[in-house]
Amino acid sequence: MGALQTLAVANYRSIRSLVAPLGQLNLITGANGSGKSNLYRALRLLAEAAQGGIVSSLAREGGFSSILWAGPENISRGMKKGTVQIQGGPRQEPVNLRLGFLGETVGYAIDLGLPQQPPPGFSDPEIKLETVWAAPRLRPASVLAERRGPHVKLRGDDGEWRTIGKHLSSFESMLSTLSDPERAPELLSLREEVRSWRFYDHFRADADAPARQSQIGTLTPVLAHDGRDLAAALQTIRAIGDGAALDAAVDDAFPGASVRIECGNRFTVVFTQHGLLRPLSAAELSDGTLRYLLWIAALLTPRPPSLMILNEPETSLHPDLLPALARLIEKAATRTQVWVVSHASRMIAALKESKHCNTITLTKELGQTTIEGQGLLDAPPWTWPER
Repeated sequence: MGALQTLAVANYRSIRSLVAPLGQLNLITGANGSGKSNLYRALRLLAEAAQGGIVSSLAREGGFSSILWAGPENISRGMKKGTVQIQGGPRQEPVNLRLGFLGETVGYAIDLGLPQQPPPGFSDPEIKLETVWAAPRLRPASVLAERRGPHVKLRGDDGEWRTIGKHLSSFESMLSTLSDPERAPELLSLREEVRSWRFYDHFRADADAPARQSQIGTLTPVLAHDGRDLAAALQTIRAIGDGAALDAAVDDAFPGASVRIECGNRFTVVFTQHGLLRPLSAAELSDGTLRYLLWIAALLTPRPPSLMILNEPETSLHPDLLPALARLIEKAATRTQVWVVSHASRMIAALKESKHCNTITLTKELGQTTIEGQGLLDAPPWTWPER
């Protein structure tokens, strides 16, 4: 699939309709309440489709009705000017949630809505439509796989359609249930790439945080999302990754400091800093220092994913550390596509210095999240599949 070129979201919370162009290093920013978290959550929902949990994730967010765009279907010029009262009208389209992306080689879109006859007592949404198509544009001839209701069909090498599923559950994505190397290698490849996306969101650094505890050490090329295997991940970078980059990242943030791992029955982080008479263990580190080491372990992974998403990585970090973290993120973006959601001015300024930084500044008008400065002709080409 390659790097994502476009992300599209419709009818999710404050996002009525948004099509975002993407680059290798993407900075998502904007004022508080502009919709940064909603765009981040929408991408997580897309990832859940490949895991088979998109409907249950919506339930955890409060249910389908609570996540849908609550404003009018169409916002007129008069509403924007304030000369016309904001009000709804007869709906022209079904109530639905749409999520999609376009990669270098394929695109994917999913459409969820309410069932016509839900089981008594249930209000779960169902997957109405899924489509996979060959880049760069969605058109009938470029569709590779399509799911409508419980039916799934796949286009063969000869261009002919064949049915590969007739009884797909309404809450399961075709990516998670019909991806196998024989029947649907295209779906398998797409599923595995989406499953490789890596989300890091607010590492814990309290006294009981998993990252402060010593752990039995095993080869750990990918840091766990809660950071519990920090020591093993750092030692793995030294063993099979870029140990020099690890040392440089520590020194960049804490001049003269160093990190080593005591590898006994359990692995323990040992942090030495200029001016201290003895080294510190992870249990003794400040919240900011511990979180910075976690970001080093995450970003210098010896097994980079196709996409890494960092949600507010500046949390609990001293502002003076943010330029160093930005340089670490920029280095990671040479090996993987990176998303950074941030509202920290020093982080934003440092990332913008990179010539590869694609800044997406979100704003909100009449409750609707939009991309600042994006007009109708500025959005990348995107067409939703027809139901």
